[in-house]
Amino acid sequence: MPWGVQPSRRRFLASASALPILAFAGGAMARSISGTLPWQAFAGEPPKPVNPLGWFFFTPDEVATVEAIVDRLIPADSLSVGGKAAGCAVFIDRQLAGAFGKSSKLYMKGPFANGLPTQGYQGTLTPEGRYRDGLRALNDHVRTGHAKSFAQLAPHDQDAMLAGLESGQLDLKLAQGLSTRAFFELVLQNTMEGFFADPLYGGNKGMVGWKLVGFPGARYDYRDHIEKHNVPYPKGPISIYGES
Repeated sequence: MPWGVQPSRRRFLASASALPILAFAGGAMARSISGTLPWQAFAGEPPKPVNPLGWFFFTPDEVATVEAIVDRLIPADSLSVGGKAAGCAVFIDRQLAGAFGKSSKLYMKGPFANGLPTQGYQGTLTPEGRYRDGLRALNDHVRTGHAKSFAQLAPHDQDAMLAGLESGQLDLKLAQGLSTRAFFELVLQNTMEGFFADPLYGGNKGMVGWKLVGFPGARYDYRDHIEKHNVPYPKGPISIYGES
C-alpha cells in the first residue's frame, strides 16, 4: 500500500477506541420507569438506628462529664432543650464505639508532623483515644483546683472551664500531639453533630435541632418553599426512616 493512503496511527487508534462504545450503544435499550424505583433504597450501606439504651463506650464517670459538657455547650432555653436531653452524649458515645472512634476508615500510619490549624489533629490517637485522654485530664485538673469532678461544678464554673479550654489558656496535661484547644473543638464539633444529625444516630431526639432551625429533614420534595425566604416551613421535619 502506498504511503500516502496508509491510515495514520492516530486515526487507527481513534477508530479502534470507538468500537467498544458503538458496540455497547448498539445493544442498549431504553426503558420507561413508572410507579417503582429501579433500585432498593439503602441497599449499599443502610444506616442503622442505634440502640438508645445504655452506654457502649463511655464509663460512668465519663458519661457524667460529657453530659455536663454538652449541656453547657447547648444549654436549655425557651427555644429548645439542652444538649443532654437532645441526646448529644448518646450520639457521641455511639460514634466513638463505631468506625469514627477507631478511625477505621482513615489512614492512621506515620509519619506524623504538626499540621496547619485547618488540617486538624495530626497524631497517633484515634477519636476514642483523644476523648479518653481529654476527659481524664479535664477531671484531673478540676479535682486539683476544686476537689470536685467537672460534673459537680456549678454551671458558671463549668462555663469558665470550657472557655479556658476553647481559648487555650487552660492547659491540660494531654498526650503528646493533642492540644487543649483541639480537644475542645473535637467535643464541640461532635456535640453540634449530635444536635443536628438524624435521630436514628442517637441525638436530635424528637428532631429538636431541626425544629429549632426550621429544617424539613428528609422530606422528599420541598421545592415549592425554597424561594419563600424568611417564611417558616409549614410542615414539621421527617427523619430518614419516616419519624415525624
